[in-house]
Amino acid sequence: MPVPAPLPSGDASPQPRRLRGSIERRSIDYVPRAERHGKAWHLWPVWFCGDAHLTTLAVGVIGVSLGTNLLWAAIAIVGGCAFGTLFMAAHSAQGPHMGLPQLIQSRPQFGYVGALLIFFVAIATYVGYNAFNQILAGQTFHDILGVSERGSSLGFTFLAMVMAFFGYSWFHKLQRYLSFVLIAAMLVFTVSMLFFDTFPAGQISLGGFSTTAFLAQFFTAAAYQLSWAIYVSDYSRYLPAEVDTRATFWWTYLGATIGGSWMMLIGAAVAAMYPDLNVARALVDTGNHVFNGFGVILAVLALVGLITSAAQNFYGSSLTILSAVDSVKPIKATLTKRVIALLVAAAAAVFIASNANDDFMAEFGSFLAVMLYLFTPWTAINLIDYYFVRKGRYSIREIFNPRGLYGRWDWRGISAYFIGFAAMSPFFVTIWWTGPIASMLGGADIAMVPGLIVAAAFYLLVCRGLDVSAERALVVQLDDGLESAGVDSIAEGLHHQEDRTSVTDQVRS
Repeated sequence: MPVPAPLPSGDASPQPRRLRGSIERRSIDYVPRAERHGKAWHLWPVWFCGDAHLTTLAVGVIGVSLGTNLLWAAIAIVGGCAFGTLFMAAHSAQGPHMGLPQLIQSRPQFGYVGALLIFFVAIATYVGYNAFNQILAGQTFHDILGVSERGSSLGFTFLAMVMAFFGYSWFHKLQRYLSFVLIAAMLVFTVSMLFFDTFPAGQISLGGFSTTAFLAQFFTAAAYQLSWAIYVSDYSRYLPAEVDTRATFWWTYLGATIGGSWMMLIGAAVAAMYPDLNVARALVDTGNHVFNGFGVILAVLALVGLITSAAQNFYGSSLTILSAVDSVKPIKATLTKRVIALLVAAAAAVFIASNANDDFMAEFGSFLAVMLYLFTPWTAINLIDYYFVRKGRYSIREIFNPRGLYGRWDWRGISAYFIGFAAMSPFFVTIWWTGPIASMLGGADIAMVPGLIVAAAFYLLVCRGLDVSAERALVVQLDDGLESAGVDSIAEGLHHQEDRTSVTDQVRS
């Protein structure tokens, strides 16, 4: 992986750090180096827990339910997670270098206003995911504990919102402790299944291969892991800027790949053991093979993991809503505004979950597939720009300047996005429409492959005319003194630019 050049930092002078254990005050702001803290290895518990929960468990059922056996489903799961997490972890490495949330980093590729396209898709994804998570949590609590489905769903949402409100440091702390509890429970369960349970005939056999089911499981696992890309560097942006890019990549990659593939493998195993039960009930019944009640413990832990994942969705949605507002009218993103954005996202998710019917649950998989189709070209464009075109050299100030270096609309990123999306369309698989090539493949969804390749290649091609050397020279001048300006004046300067003449024009003149 190419290692981007360090950002120009100006004169870095000592500044007081904010209290690390308190409520997070920042949102879409740049995080000054004086506030950075933590180590790269702190990322693995965040992404292990982010994947080790009930929704991930359900993703692992797909291959077995479509007709392949457990052995081939396991190979597809591990391969798909290993592939999809590559892109997600590459985004994570942007966080310490940029000190910014993930999606606002799209402005250099799409323009200050053009990035709204990505923001709106992200908001829909966050809200849709959490509406589904609420319904799933309510149903699972009702099935395994007998509590009110409606009440447990609202309680689930409240806990996720509280975690999202406290912010960055609390995610790292809580998920660090939870990860060890989850590992212990999952290890006991896995050992029991491997050494003391007998799977139905044919589940561990090379003869149970199904091409359609294998491809469906592989690319669903890959796309599921890729879906974290839209906010992965939100949880690495407070790390010190000098943290090694490779360390950030690998700790993220290992946490997400192990957490995701392990939980999906458990889902596939319990589906093979109890094919007629829903995944939560199958988990409980299989877990009870260890000792009576252990299945409920495991299911509750998977639900706790789901709370942390929902909290990440709420947190990411609040940052993205503020980014969208900032694209229309530049704002100073305060804690109060973050809370308001958080409440808006939660209210939307609760409304959808409260009014959902059976069609919503049946169509949700296709909704998520469409959202992932929409994000696949973006991830290719963003990574190509960061690692190969601009090589990490961006002006932080100009990312927040509506009339600045990156313009309001960038035709390169926007055209590459739509061309990449169009290239995927023959491979689409939804309940509403299946593309002709997907039909030839028996309904297997491999759309992310052409989407990644075409969007990346086209963007790289059109950026050949970009004068990167001149832009880099501007970046050095534009961000001169960024750190020494002071924490509050950085935020003030970045978000109050309605009447400011473009710094770029000043430098050029």
